Amino acid sequence: MADLIEKLKDIGFNTYEAKVYVSLLKKYPATGYEVAKLANIPQSRVYDTLKVLEDKNIVASSNTKPVSYIPVKPKQILNGYKKKMDSTINYLEKHLPEVKDDYNEPILTVSGKQNIQNKIAEIIKNAQREIYIEIWSQEYKLFEKDLQDAYNRNVEIRIVGYDNFQSKFGLVFEHAFAKDIEMSLGGRMIIVAADDSEGIIGKVSSYRNTSADTNIIWTQNKSIVFIIKEFIVHDMYLIDVEENLVEQMKYIYGRGLKRLKDKVLGTNATYMIH
Repeated sequence: MADLIEKLKDIGFNTYEAKVYVSLLKKYPATGYEVAKLANIPQSRVYDTLKVLEDKNIVASSNTKPVSYIPVKPKQILNGYKKKMDSTINYLEKHLPEVKDDYNEPILTVSGKQNIQNKIAEIIKNAQREIYIEIWSQEYKLFEKDLQDAYNRNVEIRIVGYDNFQSKFGLVFEHAFAKDIEMSLGGRMIIVAADDSEGIIGKVSSYRNTSADTNIIWTQNKSIVFIIKEFIVHDMYLIDVEENLVEQMKYIYGRGLKRLKDKVLGTNATYMIH
């Protein structure tokens, strides 16, 4: 009975109203005195409560003396509440976005390996058209099944993979220098953009740097998701160019693109990218 009281309160009943209605369902018709005893509420409050419920068409009273009360059938009441709730939700869905025209989705931090894993799995499961992901092989194993399921429902999968990366599906661009990048960053990057509408970017600390924070930022801000996707796409461009123009790139920029990195990052850079 306590659970029923709480659930009725969830849809708008107060405690006395919920107790009175449930008590009437157990025994009706009943006088106000009998309802007070059944519901275990003060007799001074029962008549006010019954009047409110009668006004709401939740109980009905007789023309007899003493007055007795019967409950309206639960199905009839719940159908009414359901229609009202659906109407309210439809109205809010339509009009809440109009409150602030320049609303931007927030950028939120997700911390902890398990929370990060849950969020990435959620993004993958929600994707309808495409997923761009940049990930190390260690973390990829955690999401391989979710990505396979997405691929099987015709979501395009494009991956930048690090550290001897292997995948049986999707289009994969294998990134070189994974160990050097992981060491210089103190962790492994995870970057995801899905459907141009949701994305994450961040770092999982590695065993080499166990004191480092493990957190990502997550957003549905489309401008930020665009930037995240562009980051992944440009890595794909560079990887493909390097693979097809190996000797030319080495001749122009040196082994490991050293001259290019020195030009962009400076010769005193303490970290590596690409």
